[in-house]
Amino acid sequence: AGGVKALVMELVEGEDLSQVIARRAGPSGPAGLPLDEALPIAKQIAEALEAAHEQGIIHRDLKPANIKVRPDGTVKVLDFGLAKAMDAHEVGRGFSPAGHAGSKDPAYVPPSQAPTITSPALLTGAGMILGTAAYMSPEQARGKAVDKRADIWAFGAVLFEMLTGMRAFEGEDIAETLGAVIHKEPLWSRLPTATSSAIRTVLQRCLQKDPRQRLRDIGDVRLALDGAFEKAVEAAGFQQPDPAYVRQQTDAAMAVVRRTAGRRAALGSAAALIVGLVAGATVWSVVRPAPAALPETRLEIATPGTDRPTDFALSPDGRRIVFAASADDGTSRLWLRSLATTTAQPLAGTEGATCPFWSPDGGSIGFFAGQALKRIDLGGGAPQTLAPVAAAGTGGSWGTDGVIVFAPSVQSPLMRVPASGGVASSVTTLGPQQQGHTAPSFLPDGRRFLFFVLGLADTAGVYLGALDGSAPIRLAAADGAGVYLSFGPGGTEARREGGWLLMVRAGTLVGQRLDVPAAALIGEPVTLADGVVTDGVSGRSSVSVARTGVVAYRTAGGSQRQLTWVDRSGKTGGTVGDPDGTLSNPRVSPDGRRVAVERTVQGNRDIWLLDSGRTSRFTFDATIDVRPVWSPGGTSLVFRSNPVGPSDLYRKLSSGAGMVERLVASDQGKNAYSWSSDGRFLLYHSQDPQTDTDIWVVPMVGAHTPSVFLKTPFREAYGAFSTDGRWVAYQSNESGRSEIYVRPFIPPGTADATATDGGQWQVSTAGGIHPQWRPDGKELYYLDPAGTMMAAPISVTGATLAPGAPVVLFPTHVVGGGLDAQQGREYDVASDGRFLINTALTGAAAPIALIQNWNPEAAK
Repeated sequence: AGGVKALVMELVEGEDLSQVIARRAGPSGPAGLPLDEALPIAKQIAEALEAAHEQGIIHRDLKPANIKVRPDGTVKVLDFGLAKAMDAHEVGRGFSPAGHAGSKDPAYVPPSQAPTITSPALLTGAGMILGTAAYMSPEQARGKAVDKRADIWAFGAVLFEMLTGMRAFEGEDIAETLGAVIHKEPLWSRLPTATSSAIRTVLQRCLQKDPRQRLRDIGDVRLALDGAFEKAVEAAGFQQPDPAYVRQQTDAAMAVVRRTAGRRAALGSAAALIVGLVAGATVWSVVRPAPAALPETRLEIATPGTDRPTDFALSPDGRRIVFAASADDGTSRLWLRSLATTTAQPLAGTEGATCPFWSPDGGSIGFFAGQALKRIDLGGGAPQTLAPVAAAGTGGSWGTDGVIVFAPSVQSPLMRVPASGGVASSVTTLGPQQQGHTAPSFLPDGRRFLFFVLGLADTAGVYLGALDGSAPIRLAAADGAGVYLSFGPGGTEARREGGWLLMVRAGTLVGQRLDVPAAALIGEPVTLADGVVTDGVSGRSSVSVARTGVVAYRTAGGSQRQLTWVDRSGKTGGTVGDPDGTLSNPRVSPDGRRVAVERTVQGNRDIWLLDSGRTSRFTFDATIDVRPVWSPGGTSLVFRSNPVGPSDLYRKLSSGAGMVERLVASDQGKNAYSWSSDGRFLLYHSQDPQTDTDIWVVPMVGAHTPSVFLKTPFREAYGAFSTDGRWVAYQSNESGRSEIYVRPFIPPGTADATATDGGQWQVSTAGGIHPQWRPDGKELYYLDPAGTMMAAPISVTGATLAPGAPVVLFPTHVVGGGLDAQQGREYDVASDGRFLINTALTGAAAPIALIQNWNPEAAK
């Protein structure tokens, strides 16, 4: 015009679909569009492709970046730069009969005739094939001739991405992405739980790798997306038909479509058939008798020995299970087993791992190890660290929006962190008389979660929390954490009647209806199994469920512990008390005649005394009483309890007489650890939100006013007085892992009383926890990361201490292994030099029991 040459195109306002999807992703990771937003967009994309195909045009590069969503909601499909006209036979028949001598594939073309790229979409090398890797069909990826079924494939990939926020086929580079297109299936478990079976079927038909098995007309997809079936049922107020029935009818409809030769005839037949099925299914759902529930089945899975019977988890699809167990070398790690096989495989890099949990897509496993929350991707690669934890961690859960909620210890609120790692933040707050929040478990909506509260009897129990920080609601008292089973009788998915809260009460696994919106239990509890184990320290239960309704649990047979005497060479020399799955933190009295230990009976954790074969309870209130420490003369014990504060320190005469004395009150969790031999001072460590864990000292004579012994940005804990009271051994993670150090002890009130200026010596060389002095002060004992008892010689010259090279004494098989476990120090050293080990009886591991098609009505 006027000598000016210009290309004039329509201006389409708004974002492209890739921007819309990206905008939905938050700091926690990708998130799909809501169904009520995604499906109208998908329907308009299908209409656009249908219009192009009717004109004989194949797009060949459909992807979110080529789809615009205008502010008024109108969708435009753009960039037909790679489009090609279909041959006449393609318009009518939907496939290319181009053949080749010796080839039965109707889409085969010789390599010399394969199309090459004419657009910058993939200009990373000469001769690349047409399209964009993540959305091209397998026949495109192989360089074969394509027809409109390539657009149907790309439509399926786009719809999958809209619903999940993640691509159906991904790779680090183009070659890897094309390999996924050709060889791998999308992770269907990523689809939102609210996705109907009809939509799932359409997606699966669009993404069939063999084009002959794929839907052949986008018009059929558009019909399926109209949503008439779901809307009709919803408007009538009827319960949705059984998913298997709907799937059967959908498959039948698609089979008719595939057999119909003419497109118009196919559309007419499909429409008539679908309308008939809608009417028939709607009426049938009302008048037909309820489908017979599938028979309930139970079986058992044997595992290697373990001292952590609660540490297992079913995959979301119920086809695999991961569990912690010890190999022949005594090292505990995670094992993965398919339920279709009889063998399990260890997962490399998970040594010492605890509390495993699955990602929603079943492709990764989260766990705790080495004072960190980690994940391992089953597709390959080393474990990744997501966040540090103060101790061993007490459970985690992976939400559908990419958020992990986890419990860093038994004395902290729950935290949240992106599944890709990052800075963790609190998601719950400890309430009055609450010691800690543990064992979170997401509900299917990915926003709400169950967790367990450790505390007094009237505050402890199973709670329902939410990511939005709203106040948690107590659902029930229980022995330990609960899980949500979203399937009802006989394996049918729960809808209006709601799901089930499964929990352990007095050793019995029970289920009770949970009205999630009302946050209330309804009806009466129904028994699933007896003798189910829980961990009295962390509140974890040995129960796991899959989205498919499979329930797994473990009985108490695998949780036994035995207090065992061991000499320096590792030779055992008798036991103390009977095997008990709840024993923890043994402490030998100075005269060697009694042992103070934590023990849980009927859900209440107390201090008990073992004396010459006699076991007697030392604390009696309905409180959590833990971490006993003997006075130098054995006349009294200090322990942590929570009748008033969350974790105050108390003193009581070991005879049981007299009143209990409150020594230290604080809002922060604390544990007493060592009492000086002259009786004047007590060391304890206390959690601080700003500086992690610090070591404090409190005078035991006169006013009990605490003061800081060691406070740094790192985690210092488990301070232990030397026999002469001159030195304090402790563990710290200042080097990046826990090691044992020694500092001089300067009593409070003297000049330069803090430990930061008196020198420091590192004792361990390859990791260490839980230091304890030899009675004569000439050696320092500790556990290495594998749970081996180590000994380092200590020599003192004046004000200088010289640690020698650590030597291996013996493997302990101690509860918790070499982890900085929430149980604390699971060994003690008697005045005669013998070791008392809280030994995990790994040979007594009970099998994991599975329930499929649990029928609560039959159980009643």
